[in-house]
Amino acid sequence: MTQEQILQALSNVQEPDLGKDIVTLNMVKDISVSGNDVAFTIVLTTPACPMKDMMKNASVNAIRLLVNKEANVQVNFTANTSTVRKDTGAVLPKVKNIIAVVSGKGGVGKSTVAANLALALSQGGASVGLMDADIYGPSVPIMFGVRGERPKMINAGEKGMIVPLERYGIKLMSIGLLVDEKNAVVWRGPMASSAIRQFVTDVFWDELDYLVIDMPPGTGDIHLTLLQTVPVTGVVVVTTPQDVALADAKKGIAMFGQAQINVPIIGIVENMSYFTPAELPENKYYIFGKEGGKKLAEEYEIPFLGQIPLVQSIREGGDKGVPIMMSDDAVSRKAFESFAGIAARSIAMRNAHLEATRVVEVVA
Repeated sequence: MTQEQILQALSNVQEPDLGKDIVTLNMVKDISVSGNDVAFTIVLTTPACPMKDMMKNASVNAIRLLVNKEANVQVNFTANTSTVRKDTGAVLPKVKNIIAVVSGKGGVGKSTVAANLALALSQGGASVGLMDADIYGPSVPIMFGVRGERPKMINAGEKGMIVPLERYGIKLMSIGLLVDEKNAVVWRGPMASSAIRQFVTDVFWDELDYLVIDMPPGTGDIHLTLLQTVPVTGVVVVTTPQDVALADAKKGIAMFGQAQINVPIIGIVENMSYFTPAELPENKYYIFGKEGGKKLAEEYEIPFLGQIPLVQSIREGGDKGVPIMMSDDAVSRKAFESFAGIAARSIAMRNAHLEATRVVEVVA
């Protein structure tokens, strides 16, 4: 066997999302051949790629079919998370992808989805941060069990910067870490917007594959401030199956699709899709309606990222400061892992096929 024969065989293995073979995409590295043993590395576009096993099996089959049926094939994986940021890098210069998690209305579980998306991406091998941009209703301190903790300051260059807390392997920042949770944040829009800008410019996020931003519900000042401050890679829209939530989700989709904003929609995730009692794990009860989010995605021709069940342990984990991705609830974990994997694929496809998102200039 020769390296040339290995590359020729692997040129028949397609990267399923990008539509080209892994050799053309320059994803094959470090080929070594010794007798019947061959090893190489596939460089993925995201550590959280759910298609690893499929590409591994396809690669092994291609080599054994086209080169040597007795070959012992070792496929290794590494990742170079894709990014299309082409701005000056003055803001969040080491963050590859900025993902806003949005909802048209409150109460759909947006913060739960954002938190577990960040954790699932991190457990897939990515470096991840979670910014709680919901100034008036911050949830991150409770959901991650860091109530009462305060971030530290460091000197970075010419100014002091806030160091985000770290919990379960991800970096966290929230207004709830800076003010007493018993006090209401009674701020007018400009003050809230100023805080969001500081979370971007004055927090030492350092190197991240993904910065997940838990946005407030609706479409308002904070959304516009964020879009005017950083080039958002795309947004994940959270809804429940019921009509009242879907109606508000449409407004969120419409906002990001406007010509002067034009931020890509990574996809829609349907939360509280069905209720499954712990004692009846095979049963599904569609309390809020059935597949409303899926139908909405089809209507707008937007990727559908998955369904998250309504499970008591998800609520309990959030209240205890142990998100479901850190629990032993296999069913709920699988739902979030599947959602995060599809979201990571959608982000990689967005980076491969669309131009970079620019900082938005909105004329009042």
